Amino acid sequence: MRTSLLRSLVLLAASPVALLAQEPEGTRQFMKPDTGLMIWTLIIFVVLMLVLSRFAFGPLTKAVRDREQTLQAALDSAKRDRDEAAKILADTQSKLEAARGEAQKIIADGRAVGEKLRTEMLEQTRKEQADVLDRARREIESEKTKAIGELRREAVDLALAGASKVIEQNLESPKNRHLVETYLASLGTLKVS
Repeated sequence: MRTSLLRSLVLLAASPVALLAQEPEGTRQFMKPDTGLMIWTLIIFVVLMLVLSRFAFGPLTKAVRDREQTLQAALDSAKRDRDEAAKILADTQSKLEAARGEAQKIIADGRAVGEKLRTEMLEQTRKEQADVLDRARREIESEKTKAIGELRREAVDLALAGASKVIEQNLESPKNRHLVETYLASLGTLKVS
């Protein structure tokens, strides 16, 4: 291809030089149309066009067409890559949004579980506190009852001892003891209430 292009250029460059060499130097007139020169110029132009179209324009057109196809393929590939990148970006963003939603859900669930545990622990603490208070009240009531019973027994013993001294008899009989306990019980309910 280079050799045919080089030949065409040499032929093109040599044609006007050869034509000018045939004319005498003093007879050249630039404004006067010369039909012979026009015909030869037209013939050289047509031959040059035929030679160029056969050896130069075909390969040049093919090279341009190949380059155009390569560029179009590159553009199509770039468009596919851009579309794929946009698709991947959208997919990534949707996954990111889903992950954010999942994280918010996990946080909300954690808060709910924490609040539930807190409520259960408070309820359990209150229940244990109430149990401790009930047990303490029962123990206090039991100790109070024991103390009152002890006081009554001592009061009965003292009353019997005092009465026996007063009467000079022994009032150790169960009947007498029951009588004094009943009396003290009626006094105890009045004072305790």
